[in-house]
Amino acid sequence: MLPLPADIFTEPEDVSPDGLANLGPLRRLAGVWQADKGIDINPKAEGPERRTFIERIRMDPIDPQANYHIHINTPEEDITFHDQVGYWLWEPATGLIMQTLAIPRGQVLLASGKAGPDDREISVIAKRGDTAYGICSTGFLEQAFRTDAYRCDITFNADGSWTYLIQTELFVRGAPFNHRDTNTLNLVAPPKLNPLAVIVNDRAKGTEKGNEPAA
Repeated sequence: MLPLPADIFTEPEDVSPDGLANLGPLRRLAGVWQADKGIDINPKAEGPERRTFIERIRMDPIDPQANYHIHINTPEEDITFHDQVGYWLWEPATGLIMQTLAIPRGQVLLASGKAGPDDREISVIAKRGDTAYGICSTGFLEQAFRTDAYRCDITFNADGSWTYLIQTELFVRGAPFNHRDTNTLNLVAPPKLNPLAVIVNDRAKGTEKGNEPAA
């Protein structure tokens, strides 16, 4: 069990209103990202299928974690290939990283890892049956495409892009299957300010206007 402080209710007050300043290594994920050369290896009745996909990710800081939305299509189809929402959180005191995610077909998970504020590689893991960092699926997925483990490895590249490798250990028709997704994302737009930063900035602008001399 984790060592708990005597006071578990009081939240820290010395937190910067700028959400990016509180995200440690996750600050490099903030923004709108895009790529068209993602690779997906997924299970099919005939055997493993390799698909190329187009991906767009938006990650914005939200007092003081980052929320995100991922949308994926394939070059040959207009219909959505994958959609995902969730949150990334970094705890400065312990270095704990958490990723929560949810997908429309009925699956959620909470994954964790550890990283320092300037680490250029991060990893998070979730396992089926773990009550702390686990995976929850619908009855159909649990029986037909059981997810036993999830791992996401991210590398922040020198040119400002970032590369991920997601490995999902499935159990399909009585046999294990390693479902893999990988892509390298490039920044196409900066992130929005987090809500508290917007409020603080607006107040500062209002104070500046109030201090202007009358015309």
